[in-house]
Amino acid sequence: MVVFGVFCFLGLVVLAYIRLAPVSIDRWHVHPNVQKDRVLANGVQKRVAAGLLGLSRLDAIAQADPRTQRLAGSVEQGLITYVTRTRMIGFPDYTTVGQSGEDLFIHARSRFGRRDFGTNAERIGRWLEGLPLF
Repeated sequence: MVVFGVFCFLGLVVLAYIRLAPVSIDRWHVHPNVQKDRVLANGVQKRVAAGLLGLSRLDAIAQADPRTQRLAGSVEQGLITYVTRTRMIGFPDYTTVGQSGEDLFIHARSRFGRRDFGTNAERIGRWLEGLPLF
């Protein structure tokens, strides 16, 4: 019974860490160096022609997405990083979007784990569906 209690306690500690772990803005808020679209084991990279207002439009879509908050940056800076948390446990995924000219550079990735099971690609696809591309 004591062993079970220890495992439960350790599980709660891990879940608390996932929710409360400090975030290094300098690590996640970096302009994506995206040369071509790529699906990664723990995320996705996209480069899309979205027009001069692309970042502003995508920012509105991202902020309307459930469990997504702006972590750093702004439209005026031309670079924004968002954190989106899973519903149950609150695993964080980080999405950085930068604009250069009429192109958006997007890198969405998981913070914990080696695989994201396609959740980042699905979310970015959903965001881009609402964005008029050029």
